[in-house]
Amino acid sequence: MSYGRRRSDRSSSSSSSPSSPSSPSSPSSPFSPSSLSFDELLAEGVAVPTEGWDFSWFAGRATEGRPSWGYARAMAGRLGGQPGRAVGAVLDVQTGGGEVLSFALDEAGRAAPGSRRPALVVATEGWAPNVVKAAGLLRERGGFVVASADGPLPFADGVFDLVVSRHPVKAHWREIARVLRPGGGYFAQHVGPRSAYELVEHFLGPQPEEQLNARHPERERRDAEAAGLEIVDLRAERLRMEFYDIAAVVHFLSKVIWTVPDFTVEAYLPQLRRLHERIETEGVFVAHSSRHLFDVRKP
Repeated sequence: MSYGRRRSDRSSSSSSSPSSPSSPSSPSSPFSPSSLSFDELLAEGVAVPTEGWDFSWFAGRATEGRPSWGYARAMAGRLGGQPGRAVGAVLDVQTGGGEVLSFALDEAGRAAPGSRRPALVVATEGWAPNVVKAAGLLRERGGFVVASADGPLPFADGVFDLVVSRHPVKAHWREIARVLRPGGGYFAQHVGPRSAYELVEHFLGPQPEEQLNARHPERERRDAEAAGLEIVDLRAERLRMEFYDIAAVVHFLSKVIWTVPDFTVEAYLPQLRRLHERIETEGVFVAHSSRHLFDVRKP
C-alpha cells in the first residue's frame, strides 16, 4: 500500500516536539481509541502538513509536558528589555514558521501597551516552506526572514542586542558571540540529551552513549564559555511525552525529522505495526523529552 506524500528533503532547521505556544497541554482524559485501521492511521499521519512549528494538530493525540520556565512568554519579557538596556535589535535563529517569535512579540506588546517593539526584528530559517510561512507572520509585526541554512550567521559583527532560539539543531556559539553587541544576550531553549530516545530506539535500536549525550547542557556550557560568553543561568528539565495513536507518531517523525533521520512509513513499517499494536493494547506510548534554558551574556 502507498501512504502518499513522502517527507520532504529539507535541512534540519528548528527544532522540536508537540509543545510551545500553540501546543496542547495534557488532556483531561486519554485519547479515545480510533475506529480507523492501521493503514488508515498511517495515511492520516502522512497527510498532515509539516511546515511551521504549530503542533496544535496533536491535541488529544499526543502531549508533552512543558518546561516550568515558559519559554515563549519568558522571551516576550526579554524583548521588552532589561533595566538600563533596551532591545533595539533581535535575531531569532532557526525560527521555523516564526510562530514563537510572533507570539513573543505580541505578548510583549500586551504586557506593556504602547511600548515600542525592537527597531530591528530578524529571523533565520533554512527550510523554504518555513521561510514563506515565517515571512508572512513576521512581516505583519515589522520583521523579516533571511533564508539561511544552519551554520555561519549572515550578519555583520555586533549587530544584535538579543539573540533567541527555540530548539536550534546546533548552537554555533562563536557565531552567536560574534553577532551580539557587548552586553547583549542569548536567550534560548535547547533540546537536551536522550530526548525522545524511547521513540528513537524503538525505530533505530540502541544508540551509542556519545549520541545519547551529544546535547548535554554542561557540554554546551563549556562550548559557550570557550566562545567568550558568560552563563547567567542554565536550567534543565526532563518531561513526559505521550502518544495515543500511531498517526501521531507518524506525523511527529515526519515533522521533527532529526528524531529518525531517514524516516518514511514504507521503510519502518514493521516497527510502526509493532508500536501500533502496543498502543492499542496499553493505550499510550510514553517517552521523555529533555529541555534546557540558556541565559547567556556577552561581556
